Amino acid sequence: MLHYTYLALVAVGGFIVFSKLSFWIKKRRFIASHGVKDPVQKPSYFPLGLDNLLVVFMGRYAVVRANFEEYGHTYAVSILGDTTITTREPKNVQAVLATQFKDFGISARKHKPFSPLLGDGIFTMDGHAWEVSRALLRPQFARSQITQLENIEEHLQVLMDCIPEGESVDLQELFFELTIDSATHFLFGESCGALEKRRNVLKKGQEIGEEELGPKFAKSFTAAQDYLVTRFFLRDLCSLYNPKEFKEVTKFIHEFVGGYVQRALEVQKNAPDKKDDPEKLEKYVFLEALAKETQDPVILRDSLLNILLAGRDTTASLLAWVFYLLVRYPEIEKKLRAVIEEQFGGEGDGETKPITFTTLKNCVYLRWVVDETLRMYPTVPINSRTAVVDTTIPLGGGPDQKSPLFIPKGTSIEYMVYAMHRREDIWGADANWFRPERWGERRNCKEFNNFEFLPFNAGPRICLGQQFALTETYYTIVRMFQRFRRFENAELNQFVRCNQTLTMAVGGQGTLVRCYRA
Repeated sequence: MLHYTYLALVAVGGFIVFSKLSFWIKKRRFIASHGVKDPVQKPSYFPLGLDNLLVVFMGRYAVVRANFEEYGHTYAVSILGDTTITTREPKNVQAVLATQFKDFGISARKHKPFSPLLGDGIFTMDGHAWEVSRALLRPQFARSQITQLENIEEHLQVLMDCIPEGESVDLQELFFELTIDSATHFLFGESCGALEKRRNVLKKGQEIGEEELGPKFAKSFTAAQDYLVTRFFLRDLCSLYNPKEFKEVTKFIHEFVGGYVQRALEVQKNAPDKKDDPEKLEKYVFLEALAKETQDPVILRDSLLNILLAGRDTTASLLAWVFYLLVRYPEIEKKLRAVIEEQFGGEGDGETKPITFTTLKNCVYLRWVVDETLRMYPTVPINSRTAVVDTTIPLGGGPDQKSPLFIPKGTSIEYMVYAMHRREDIWGADANWFRPERWGERRNCKEFNNFEFLPFNAGPRICLGQQFALTETYYTIVRMFQRFRRFENAELNQFVRCNQTLTMAVGGQGTLVRCYRA
C-alpha cells in the first residue's frame, strides 16, 4: 500500500513539474515572438488574496481606484490563489471585447455560479451557443417595438401614486419595483404588480395577508440575485454555496416563468400568425414573438430570465443614481428642469408635448445628465473575461506597462469600468465630479477608440437592450419632473455609499428624496 502511495506522490510531483515546465516554455515562446513582459504584481496581505476579493465584494471602489493610482493602469493580483489581471486601460479592454474577441470568453466565470437560475442563456454562454441565443433575441429589440411607451406610463402612474408629497421616500426601492413591473409586462405581457401591491397597502389600507404570486416573484427574483452575487465572487468554489432558500426561490421562479411560457406556446399553437397585423404590434409581447422562433420551453424560460436579469437592475440602479446626484447638485437639477419644461411642458400647466423616442433622444442635456451618471456610477462597475487560448493584451507588461502582456489560457481579466471612467488623463482633473457639461466639450476619443466609456459594454457582446433601457430612463426622468415641481435631498449622511449587487446600486439608506408638486 505504501508503495502505491509513493508512486502517487511521484506522479503528482511529476505532473506539477511538467506543468511548470510547459508554462515556462510557452511563456518564453511568447516573449520571443510578441515581446511580452511580466506585469506589475500587487501584493496580497491575506492568504489566497482574500483581501483583494473583499475589496470588490464589499463595493470599495475608491480603494480599487486608489490601487490603480499606485500600481498603474494594468497589474496582476492574486484572488483565491489564482492570478487575475486587472486593468482600466481602454486599449486592453478593446482587445478583450472586440479585436481579440475570440480569445476570451465568459462561461468559465459565469456559467457555473449563474446556471441554477439562468440556465443556458445569452449571459452565461460562449461560442456557438451564445451566437444562437443572441440571434434569437436580437430581432425582438427592434426600434419599432421598444418605442412603445404606453406600458412604462401605466406603471409610472402607479409609482407616482406611491410617493407621498413632502415625505422622505426611497426612490431606489420604487424604481426597482417599476423596472420589474415594466420588464415583466414587456416580456410576459402581464406585470407582476409589485407597485400595485404597494399602492394598495398605502392608499387603501389593504393588509398584506397571503402574498400574491406577482409580488412574490419580484421578491424571489431579488433574493435569488443576492445569492448569485456571492456565488459569482466565490468563483470555482461557488458549488459550496447553495443554501436551501436559494434552491426554493429558484424553483418558484422557474415555475412562475414556466407558466407564462406554456401559455405562450398554447397561443402560438392555436392562433394564426399575426406577425404583420398592425393591431398585433400594438400589443407586442416579447415572449409571444420569441415563441414564433422556438418552441423549446427551456430555451424560452432561460432567455426570459437572462433578459429580465439584465433589464431590471441596470435601469433601476441608473435611475436611482440620477436622482441621488440631482438632489445634491441643485443647479444641475434646475437646468435640467428648464430644459424639460421647454421641450416637453409641465403636467399641470396644460401645455405638455408628446413624449416620443425621437423627442427624448433629441433632448441633449437630458442625455448629458444620464451619460454623466453612467460615467460616475456605471451600472456594471466591474466585468471580466477568461482567456480561452494562450494570448496577449497590448499593454501592461514591464515596469512602464507599455509592453504587451502574456495571458495564459484560463487567466481571468477583470476590467474596471468604474476606475476607467474616473481617469483624470481621459476625463480631466475634475473626473470625480458630476458635471454633465463635459459631454458637450471636445476631448481626445480617437486615442482610445471610444472604449474609454463603457456603460453598456462593447464589441459583439454589446448590450442588446441598451436603447430599451435608455428610453425607459429618459421617459421616467421627464415624467417625474413633470409631476413634481421640486426634489429635495432627505438624507443627512452625505458620504456616498455603493451597494454591490449584480449592479452598482446606491448603498446606505438608498435614494432618500422629498418630492413636492408645488
